[in-house]
Amino acid sequence: MAVDFAQHSPSVTEDPFEFYWNQQGEWVEEPNQRRGGESGVQRIHDANGRLLYVKRQVGHIYRSWRYPLGRPTVLRERDALQALQRLAVGVPELVYCGARQGADKQWRALLVTAALDGFVEIDNWYAAGERERHGETVHDRVLETIAQTLAQMHQGRWQHGCLYPKHVFVRVIGSGDTAQVNIALLDLEKSRQRLTPYKAASHDLKQLRRHSSWNANDWNKLNYFYETVFGSAIKGLR
Repeated sequence: MAVDFAQHSPSVTEDPFEFYWNQQGEWVEEPNQRRGGESGVQRIHDANGRLLYVKRQVGHIYRSWRYPLGRPTVLRERDALQALQRLAVGVPELVYCGARQGADKQWRALLVTAALDGFVEIDNWYAAGERERHGETVHDRVLETIAQTLAQMHQGRWQHGCLYPKHVFVRVIGSGDTAQVNIALLDLEKSRQRLTPYKAASHDLKQLRRHSSWNANDWNKLNYFYETVFGSAIKGLR
């Protein structure tokens, strides 16, 4: 059994799944055992020198009422990437996704995404002194853009599911009043649609608050910006 999606085909004639599966690069996330299988992420370059990230999994599945026998987790992440792109939420570009089930019923699966040029983890952005360099006006816009990004996702009933600061990436181009702020979300492996936008928002925002380093003033600003876009308050955040 095979499942494939290709946004851009590699410049080779062979099967794209085998092409990416056989590529070797630097391990960004060493293979680890979880969900009854193995998962790891490598960094490679395509024929044009573009940086790509290849998530490679073996026997790494999730189960749900819709897929009681199990489904490769990269397919859930692919679904989330495509859905959030349609919602105009910043996420990595999906280059290729594929899954192969062998005669032994074991799944091999791949998710290939393009690197986010110029983006850094939000905590690394702070650690590099970017808040001080850009000033509080730009920092407020960073918080506002994070809030807008999350609200757009939640209004589509999508829950990130693992919303830690390390999965929130920021890029600031320029300075002062003309600075352009972009936010992107990574690692959508646990993402899913909830019955209501509120359920998605409540889960993610409470999780982000528990794990973020924002002080009370910063969090209140982000919460205010979020409520302005989302249209209602989320209980338990104040």
